[in-house]
Amino acid sequence: MMTNVAVTNGSSERQANPVLLALRRNRFSWIGIGLLLCIVLAAIFAPLIAPYDPLKQNILFRLAAPSADFWLGTDSYGRDVLSRLLYGARISLAIGFLSVLIAMIVGSTIGILAGYIGGLFDQIVMGIVDVMLSFPTLLLGLMVAAMLGASFENLIIAIAITEAAPFARVARAPTIAVKRRDFVEAGRSLGFTPLRIMGVHILPNILSDIVVVASLWMASAIRTEASLAFIGLGVQPPTPTWGGMIREGFENILSAWWLVVFPSLAILLTVLALNILGDALRDAIDPKTRSRG
Repeated sequence: MMTNVAVTNGSSERQANPVLLALRRNRFSWIGIGLLLCIVLAAIFAPLIAPYDPLKQNILFRLAAPSADFWLGTDSYGRDVLSRLLYGARISLAIGFLSVLIAMIVGSTIGILAGYIGGLFDQIVMGIVDVMLSFPTLLLGLMVAAMLGASFENLIIAIAITEAAPFARVARAPTIAVKRRDFVEAGRSLGFTPLRIMGVHILPNILSDIVVVASLWMASAIRTEASLAFIGLGVQPPTPTWGGMIREGFENILSAWWLVVFPSLAILLTVLALNILGDALRDAIDPKTRSRG
């Protein structure tokens, strides 16, 4: 009896969530998870952590080097760089998350519809997607942001438009494969509507692929936001953003290096953490990788 229980427990562990088991084996992935968690917590608790008001100007401490009073120095208006960096994390992470969420919903819906319906509709939709993919992400985001204007909401829309096409391409391919499987055919024979088949039977089977792409493209969204802010099409000053801080500090890069270095490091660490997490999720979800592990 005890032997049977032990065997059952062992088999249940092996049949537990394969993604969690794969992440547990990949210790390097926990570096990305821990780093990203620290950045997110710093952004959430910025009002409690920030030593100064990020918008308060003090000309007496203009361009002060890193010291015990100002750990990361001050900018050309005497504002504390550390405080602006913490509050800027809120803007950058919010834009990255919301833009990717919108792109994931819109792009995945388009890809599933194109893959399920097929035929001429699929050819037209994928033709439009291919045209969008032919543009560099930054260039397409620059054009959309220039047309909509520089604001928090418009920046989210601009980045979401640039990233919807990859989600459509990723969602379409597995949809074509899944819709030919027996359980989908059984659903059709039972009279299930196409909307129910796509939402209940197809979407759960391709969701893992979409989530992996979302984690990777969120890093791209943060880079795009920083690039647009650097050229003046991001959230407008005095609201602190990492790209805006780099732009403001670029004029004094030779005399006040900290104005550019610390925001750049923040972007680097965030993108690195998201890429590590995305690669770990991809390896965990890929059945070929799991079988080798």
